[in-house]
Formats: sequence, structure tokens, C-alpha cells
Amino acid sequence: MKTLEKTGGNKFLAFLKRAVRNQIFIPLAALLILVLFNLIADPSFFAIKYAPNSAGDMVISGNIITILDNASELAILAIGMTLVTSASGGQDISVGATIAVAGSVVLRVLCGGEVSPAALHAPIIVAFLACVVVSMLLGAFNGVLVAYFKIQPMVATLILFSAARAIGLLLCNNMIVYVREDSFKIFGGYLGFIPTPIVVAAVCIIITSLILKKTALGLYVQSVGINKKASRIAGIKSERIIFLCYIVCGLCAGIAGIVASSRISSADSNNIGLNFELDAILAVALGGNSLGGGKFRLTGSIIGAYTIQAITTTLYALGVSTEQAPVYKAVIVIIIVAIQAPPFKDYMKKMSAKRQLAKGGVA
Repeated sequence: MKTLEKTGGNKFLAFLKRAVRNQIFIPLAALLILVLFNLIADPSFFAIKYAPNSAGDMVISGNIITILDNASELAILAIGMTLVTSASGGQDISVGATIAVAGSVVLRVLCGGEVSPAALHAPIIVAFLACVVVSMLLGAFNGVLVAYFKIQPMVATLILFSAARAIGLLLCNNMIVYVREDSFKIFGGYLGFIPTPIVVAAVCIIITSLILKKTALGLYVQSVGINKKASRIAGIKSERIIFLCYIVCGLCAGIAGIVASSRISSADSNNIGLNFELDAILAVALGGNSLGGGKFRLTGSIIGAYTIQAITTTLYALGVSTEQAPVYKAVIVIIIVAIQAPPFKDYMKKMSAKRQLAKGGVA
């Protein structure tokens, strides 16, 4: 009986060790800690209601729905940022500005240069296609600079980071334009009783996951990120892979721009997508992915995105002001990232080895 108990205990310890070594353990643990904290602080935090909204439609609402809804754009951006980081070993800091341009393109096509037209000047599908094409072109611009001109990613994307919002303003004649059409608002509103951004984010995550799982693209991206020269010798065109990753990142920013502009039914290039690039990079880091490129776990980045939004929602629920919330969020994020840092992991391994030696000596 004792032997069976010992065997069971050893199996559990072995399972626990494997779980701790898993890349997504820490972001998952951080999310679970937040869940437990909210459960203790306010059990009603997890309440989900089915009630009429301001428009009188029956929809689901609550803090959990708010987290999933508000994190949608960030989760979509995290997909592109993960691929870019893995392949190029750098980050695209222009994604927030690309969101602004995407929103401006959509509103320019729909409004036709007017501030608030009574009717749309073009079908919504045409505006969305124009937005996607422009966003991918912006991603391709970054990709050319990084992949073929060998410019450091953060420096290359700094160009659009600085200039893209001005481009967005020019597209709308330096005005904030509005759309009154309800059919456009649905993309930032509700699809039936579920927030549409949640559906859009879920579709993007599922499609990307299937592509990475069913094709060799994920393997190629990781291979290029780990060693470009070795990948080239193996027949993988590293420049093409990096270029493709930046196009995908631009596409993700474009989709996020559609959702963000639909939420407010307008294009405000000065504010839309502001600081999103920082949260997207944080989501990748929180997910346990190396910012130096190489191996990646898309699941980790997605969990990181929702963890960031969960932290924000929790702080607001506790009554922390919007001015103070970034400070608290920064402290929490620093702690989580520090725990995942290689030096900290090495230190913990050394301490564990010392304890094992001490136990052996006592025995």
C-alpha cells in the first residue's frame, strides 16, 4: 500500500515538474491568481447577466464578458506580434499607428470625404477590403525594410510609428469623421447577444492556429528565428518568411482597426490604437515567448493578452483611477516577466539542486 502511495506521489511530482517547465505555466498561473483574487475580493465579479443594453437589445454582460470583449483587439494584435517577434527577433512598434490608418481608410471609403454623411458612399465590404489591403501594404513596407534591407525591426517600424497617424489624419482631411449606419456599428457591437469583437478574435485565433498546425509555416518561422543561416542552408528562404510575417502582422492590425473604429463609429487617428503596440509586446512576453526570436507558443501570447486586460479590469473594479492603473499594471507585469526571465529560472534551478544535495547529505 505504501509503495502504491509513493508511486502515486512520485507521478504527481513528475507531472507537477513538467507543468512548471511548460512555457504557458506562468501566464496561466498569473491568470488563475487573478481569478482567485477577484473571487475572494468580490464573488459577484464573475456574474454574467442577460439583460437589455442601452439600445434595448438583450445581451450578455459582466466583468468576464468585458475582459473578453475589450481584449479582442489586443488578442488579434498578439497573433501578428508573436510571428514577427519569432521570425525577426524584434518587434513591430507601428501596429498601433497601423490601427489608426486602418480606421481612417474604412471611414474615408464609407464617408467619401464628408464628416458625418446621412448615407454610406460605398458598401461596407468594399471599405473592409480597402482597409485590409492598405494594412497589408504597410506591413509589407516594414517587411521589406527588415527582411531585405536588414534594418533592425524596431528602427524600421519606427518610421510608420511616427508617420502613420499623420497619414490617417490626411485621409480624413484632418477631421474626425462619423458613421451613422447601424450595419457598421455591429462589428464593434453585438452579434445577437454576444459581443462581435469576441467572435472576430476567436475566428482569427482559430484560423491562425489551424494554419500553424496543418502547415509547416510555424516550423519555418521558428527555424528562421533560431538560425537564419542554417535555415537558408536547409532551403528555407528566411527573407521571404520574415516578409510574410510582417504582412500578417499588418493584416492583424487592419482587422483590429476595423473593430476599434466600429466600436466608436468614427476614425480618431490621434487616439485610436494608442499604446496598443506596447500591450501587444507585453502579451508576447507574458506568454513566455522570447523577445529575441525563435521558438514561440501562440497560446501563451493569447493568454498574455487576456491577462493584461484582466489586470486592467480588476484594477478598475477595485476603484483604482484610470491615471493610477498603469502604474499598478506595470508593477504586476514586471513581476510576471521577471519570474519568466532565464536568470531567475537558472537561480531557481540552482537553489533546487542545492536542496537536493542537502537532502542527500542528511540521508
